[in-house]
Amino acid sequence: MKNGIWDNQEVKDLFLSIEKIKESGLPLRQAFIDHAKKYKRQPNSVRNYYYHEVDNLVKDEKRLKELNIDMTKHRKSEIQYFTEEEENSLLEKIDKLIKSGCSVRKACLSLSNGDVNQMLRFQNKYRNFKAKEKPLVKDNIIKFTKKKQSITDSELQALFMGLVRLVKRNAQEEVGEQMKDFVDKANYQLRQTIVALNNKEREYKELKEQFLKIKEENSKLVKDVFKLKCDKASKLKQKFESVAK
Repeated sequence: MKNGIWDNQEVKDLFLSIEKIKESGLPLRQAFIDHAKKYKRQPNSVRNYYYHEVDNLVKDEKRLKELNIDMTKHRKSEIQYFTEEEENSLLEKIDKLIKSGCSVRKACLSLSNGDVNQMLRFQNKYRNFKAKEKPLVKDNIIKFTKKKQSITDSELQALFMGLVRLVKRNAQEEVGEQMKDFVDKANYQLRQTIVALNNKEREYKELKEQFLKIKEENSKLVKDVFKLKCDKASKLKQKFESVAK
């Protein structure tokens, strides 16, 4: 790097590290962070440059060949947004199915008509919505009356527990970024597992259909063989009877 200028080697290094990150299942921003540390840049600056360069390389075949980058590994994913009406309708349907005894995953799978990718989209939207809801935490509120001059043991204990929750909340916020990376990776691995299971279920159904077909053909062959044996026995009987006469 020289005066903030990106040379070809650094560009290739960035695209290669992103390919490796995608293969490992880690969040894409980890590649931006690692590259920023290596070349003394800002992660957001690396991210912006990457997406800008992706657009440029799609239009510049000469430079693409020069850098020898496989653009099939760097395609932008188009985000499909919900309209407000679609979002409200989806959340209402999921809540209704959950109240009838379904889990979130089963409700989303039912609404997606078995489409695993669509199911994951519905599930993420529902859980993100629920995470934004602010529950009323009544046990954090300690009421003091004006007549009391001292704090009772129960009130002191409640105050202490409130402080513990506050410290715990602050600690959770500090490790929030690390946990988000972990959750992103776990969600990715879960999606891969669900897709693999879906494919295995499809293969099982196909094998079952083939087995039933073979079983039916085998049964037909057994009947044909039995019929041939009967015909042969009948002809032999007729032959012996004619010889005996």
